[in-house]
Amino acid sequence: MDLIDRNLLNLIQSDFPLVKEPYRKIGELLGLEEADVIDRLERLRHAGILRRLGGVFDYRKLGYSGTLCAIHVEPERVGEVAAYINSFPGVTHNYLREHYYNMWFTILAESRDKLDEILGSIRKNTDVKEIMELPAERMFKIKVNFYVE
Repeated sequence: MDLIDRNLLNLIQSDFPLVKEPYRKIGELLGLEEADVIDRLERLRHAGILRRLGGVFDYRKLGYSGTLCAIHVEPERVGEVAAYINSFPGVTHNYLREHYYNMWFTILAESRDKLDEILGSIRKNTDVKEIMELPAERMFKIKVNFYVE
């Protein structure tokens, strides 16, 4: 990463412009063309430095349902099961833990019925029989910026 990449990462974490053409605005701030900003972000994403670029919303205020789930997956099936779970656009996180319930993921859907439908599909198409749901009881707002030097 060069200095421009570092400045770009710092900027998008805390000051992402909420305008019609945000990448053009970012380019103006960094002395780049809009296409250069998009190319750099894509390169950083492919390099695994940037995992996700998107807003964080209070899904409940938007009428959505969500939950944290924990499942047990045999080690040899982790990639296959993760790929299926990650195919749903409402999956925001999916990670492994050292526990019997070794795969944990969060999922959002436009209604509880749709959430149940997705979880049923996961059960059916992955042969995971038990999905432990751990819905949030209280909401905590955590803001973390990683300053890139």
